[in-house]
Amino acid sequence: MKNIDRKSFLKKSAAVGLGGSMVMGFPTVLFGKPNETINFAVVGVRSRGKAHAEAVSRLENAKVTWFCDVDDVIIDEHKKWSQEMTGYVPKVEKDFRKLLEKDDIDVITIATPEHWHAPMAIMAMQAGKHVFIEKPCSHNLYENELLVEVQKKTGMLCQMGNQQRSSVTSNLAISEIRQGIIGDVYYGKAWYSNQRGSIGKGKIVDVPKSLDWELWQGPAPRENYRDNVHPYNWHWFKTWGTGEIHNNGTHEIDICRWALGVDLPNKATSAGGRYHFKDDDWEYYDTQNASFEFEGGKKITWEGKSCNGFPIMGRGRGSLIHGTKGSILLDRNGYLLYDLGGKLIKEEVEPKGGGAASTSDTRGFDALTVNHFINFTNAIREGEALKAPIADASISTQLCHYGNIAQEVGGSIEVDPNTGKIINNPEAMKHWKREYAKGWEPKA
Repeated sequence: MKNIDRKSFLKKSAAVGLGGSMVMGFPTVLFGKPNETINFAVVGVRSRGKAHAEAVSRLENAKVTWFCDVDDVIIDEHKKWSQEMTGYVPKVEKDFRKLLEKDDIDVITIATPEHWHAPMAIMAMQAGKHVFIEKPCSHNLYENELLVEVQKKTGMLCQMGNQQRSSVTSNLAISEIRQGIIGDVYYGKAWYSNQRGSIGKGKIVDVPKSLDWELWQGPAPRENYRDNVHPYNWHWFKTWGTGEIHNNGTHEIDICRWALGVDLPNKATSAGGRYHFKDDDWEYYDTQNASFEFEGGKKITWEGKSCNGFPIMGRGRGSLIHGTKGSILLDRNGYLLYDLGGKLIKEEVEPKGGGAASTSDTRGFDALTVNHFINFTNAIREGEALKAPIADASISTQLCHYGNIAQEVGGSIEVDPNTGKIINNPEAMKHWKREYAKGWEPKA
């Protein structure tokens, strides 16, 4: 670290023993002075990682000192982008593991393929780094358990990139919901619609010379390189991705869970399939209707349409919260309050243009991302409560896993809401943990 002794910093961090205390908002000062620079490393810089880097560039006394990617083409492009955007080029490393011992890195942000998210975050926290992890925070439910355990054990801060939690209007809506503006809330509908094309049938080809395929695979079981996986279509393969419910549904399902004030469900159901481009390699569902039931009769549903962009209420994505006195529609640009008959009562618009409304935007840079990073750095500096601490954010990811598992095992699973374990379904529990490449399994 440039402006503060590294050993002193780690001693302060360890002494705090945060764990869940940040969730409760107990003050913790990890930096002695507000003007001490927080140094970031951004891992995975093709698209969403650029949003991380740009957000950091807009923070006070924060700097990206390193970035990491396994593809030389992406590295070269990001160097040019960094020079144009920030006026300098951070140092570069292809192997993430080498970042863990760098003294000029305090925070690691993760915008890699999803199979890397939890293992990378776990290693980073164990090395004394704070972590900003993109959604979903895990590839499987086993990793959820590990992430929360390691965060508590190390005391490092870990925030998930469900940035709508840092929306001004979403926070206002949740506050008003808690005050009873739409009565007792009982149902949340989340949705996402897009017009994704076919990913085709991949051919086994030589690995591009620019790409370190071994590092790209990391914790995942080894497969031959195919020409339709990197750099984006890995989302739709079960070895590396988690499907649309995680890729985008995490955001809206999280908002519904927040609004309803619920955590783990007691039941999850799912129906859907691959209806478009049936002969290509896409392994997940391009259409999915998942439902989650909670104690007290509350319910959340998710409607994901990856290849049919027909909007709901004029929006490609959103969350609709129903109560006994009315409904609230929430998205990244604001919220609308309706009475029981559907009459618009009030509209609140997100300041400074709100979030990116387009569902085709894979980078997703917006004011909400900046707000989320501001909250994260305020937590590091001043002990401000995180908007999406991993102990809470991981629950929204768990719901998405339950939806996919229900789909895999015939449509329905029962869940113990106290433990999160799937009840009386050995077939479903086979999906709790993945197979890892030898030597790569994450450990607490």
